[in-house]
Amino acid sequence: MAARTKKIFVLDTSVLLHDHQAINNFEKHDVAIPITVLEELDKFKIGNDTKNFCAREVIRFMDKLSGQQSLQEWIPLGRGKGKFMVVLSGEPINANAEKIYAQGKNDHKIINAALFLKETYPKTIVTLVTKDINLRIKAKALGLLAEDYETGKVAQDKIDQASLVQVDDVSSDVIQALFNKGRIEEEGILGAKKLANGYYILKNGRSSSLAYYNPLTDQIERVEKSYSYGIKPKNAEQTFAVNALMNDDIKLIVLQGVAGTGKTLLALAASLEQHKRFNQIILARPLVPLSNKDIGFLPGDANDKISPYMEPLWDNLKFIKNQFNEGEKKYKAIEEMQNTGKIMITPLAFIRGRSLSNIMFIIDEAQNLTPHEVKTIITRAGEGTKIVFTGDVHQIDTPYLDENSNGLAYLIDRLKGQNLFSHIKLEKGERSELANLANELL
Repeated sequence: MAARTKKIFVLDTSVLLHDHQAINNFEKHDVAIPITVLEELDKFKIGNDTKNFCAREVIRFMDKLSGQQSLQEWIPLGRGKGKFMVVLSGEPINANAEKIYAQGKNDHKIINAALFLKETYPKTIVTLVTKDINLRIKAKALGLLAEDYETGKVAQDKIDQASLVQVDDVSSDVIQALFNKGRIEEEGILGAKKLANGYYILKNGRSSSLAYYNPLTDQIERVEKSYSYGIKPKNAEQTFAVNALMNDDIKLIVLQGVAGTGKTLLALAASLEQHKRFNQIILARPLVPLSNKDIGFLPGDANDKISPYMEPLWDNLKFIKNQFNEGEKKYKAIEEMQNTGKIMITPLAFIRGRSLSNIMFIIDEAQNLTPHEVKTIITRAGEGTKIVFTGDVHQIDTPYLDENSNGLAYLIDRLKGQNLFSHIKLEKGERSELANLANELL
């Protein structure tokens, strides 16, 4: 077998803010960072957001790696790995991004640094790695190889795989026993489809049953539709979602699906149904500024700025409240929880650093989180906490994530089959006939 050609990968700022360990993830190949990237990292080093944490970690790593050496020289990254250096934005001879595109723009300086390396090492394959799609296109237009950062990406077939599985030709005796007893031993009924906390439709001709596989008892349990704070599931997928949300043994849940499938509504309703079990119910979502502008561009105080982002979450709470009359006990209970802070609807950034013990924590629009952000949230879970991520991996609102690299897809891929985890994919829209028509035809 021929030896693999050694390459030089030039990393953009977006890669380092996505994964602060990216420099170590290119096997035996060499890694370079344009000096312009150092300038951009310096701008991101202050703050409490994940990108600020990543910037600081990358800066510390380079400082420790260099020691007494100059970063203008190739520095070994360690056994089995390549070398690392910082590249001055030299002017390439054949193609100059600043002259072709525009002067003074950091993206063009980064492209020039990669082009300079390409000319300096003509026998080595030089590739620019960036999460910025347009930067990749600009680089390729100048004859430079460019690609996305692949570490942590999830294969498309794993993302699209439905969690609801139909098992055909199940013995009618098995289905009848499940109806009569409520639970039966698994004993090979699910075959290769058996998955921890998996949900199934067991069928035999016209007979069928909704079922759940309990990995702790190795049993199949019958699943029935049940109300959660006035909200009743409208299809099998929603029934499974409620079952998982109400299951004490499942501590981490992903509800995946397009708009209108009831993800957030079901999660909030199930939380309210169990409010006595938790000290607090927190419903949060990441702030994705409009037109990629910072939230500070919006007028008003902090509450005014975040209100447009939080309104969809309040709409779900209002919908649940409206299932009851103002004088009813459950209506008053919701109002009391709001007034006492037992229900909190907030931007995700506002609870960063909090201890999450005995909390029902729902993260909406989780597809806009990076894998590192998802990991950070989960690792803060204390005793008695249940975490629910909701979102649609095909509806990304941030410029440096896609359906394969976002935190929600990463979570589904890495934790599938674990005893504490359940993934429910909601496919049927239940918002309205008009919303379903839009999802199907537009």
